[in-house]
Amino acid sequence: MQRELQGRYVTISTVGEKAQAFVPAPLPPRPPIDWSPELRSKFDQALLALGHLDSVSTLLPDTSLFLYMYVRKEAVLSSMIEGTQSSLSDLLLFELDQEPGVPLDDVREVSNYVAALDHGLRLLEEGLPLSLRLFREIHGVLLTKGRGSNQTPGEFRRSQNWIGGTRPSNAAFVPPPAEEVLECMSKLELFLHDQPEPTPVLLKAALAHVQFETIHPFLDGNGRLGRLLIALLLCEQKVLREPMLYLSLYFKTHRQYYYELLNNVRMTGDWEAWLDFFAEAVLVTATQAVETAQQLLDLSNQDRVKISGLGRAAASTLQVHRELMEHPIATSGSLVEKTGITPATVNKALGHLEQLGIVKELTAQKRNRLFSYAGYIEIMSRGTELPVG
Repeated sequence: MQRELQGRYVTISTVGEKAQAFVPAPLPPRPPIDWSPELRSKFDQALLALGHLDSVSTLLPDTSLFLYMYVRKEAVLSSMIEGTQSSLSDLLLFELDQEPGVPLDDVREVSNYVAALDHGLRLLEEGLPLSLRLFREIHGVLLTKGRGSNQTPGEFRRSQNWIGGTRPSNAAFVPPPAEEVLECMSKLELFLHDQPEPTPVLLKAALAHVQFETIHPFLDGNGRLGRLLIALLLCEQKVLREPMLYLSLYFKTHRQYYYELLNNVRMTGDWEAWLDFFAEAVLVTATQAVETAQQLLDLSNQDRVKISGLGRAAASTLQVHRELMEHPIATSGSLVEKTGITPATVNKALGHLEQLGIVKELTAQKRNRLFSYAGYIEIMSRGTELPVG
């Protein structure tokens, strides 16, 4: 279908130069989406995959164990797209007050993301709808410490930003001028609340993500918040009981194409190509998440069988093992605190787990030794490996 430019250009003046900023038209797209049989089928498959993923969260013996790591994996991936060098292990070490192997600012940024998602989910549970206030609150947490904390956390921008290039006149894309941001965001908020018309939730998430990235309402953190918006919307609309769908790995893997599609939506109104990509991202990611949950469950069950053969030491060792499933890098001290078991018993349990090949010691210290549930971290880290070079 031939559409026109999905918005309008306005001329802005910065540092004595003129540039063209883009102001998107409000959602939904006009004319409406052209639902080919292929695109409709892809969306149906994506919804089925989401339903399957949601049912997995009810089958898991303890969803919180899996969620803890899922959220952290997503935080690492989403921040990696923005250029941080933190790995999953770095984040877990940082949370234990241990030294990560990368710059502290990188890990702090990832840690902020975890806190921002938690804050957003808590606000939704308290009854605050997805709204401008919610976006600003989450943004305030996202940029609370470290890099970006000087970029007006929790406030829509009051100056011009741009993507790519050194200034607006040579940028790859220039979002709306600051004075247009509030109106653009208010119209996006109306769309999220089914004004001017109801929109199916998966389609709403796909359209709203592009619109948010196009408005780029904050000075920093827009990419991360735009990706968080997808998970929060699916949870708010009860498509998922738990935030178990994260598209950052798929976006990272197909990064160049992702940016091209966003640009094509703006320039030529090709929403259909974007929607096809988005539905594929949901389908692939939900399927991978189900597989990962199954692999973690299998690993945990195999390890529990090994531990059960320990005789009298099995009960306390199983308690330590359960704690390692939630915090797969831990010190003996943190395990004592979390389990309430005596230090001597925890250390014996860790000795058993090492002998069984379940746990590896990361330090050779006498006190406060650091241990890793290596198999668990290996499964969760797939896709988050840093590129070489």
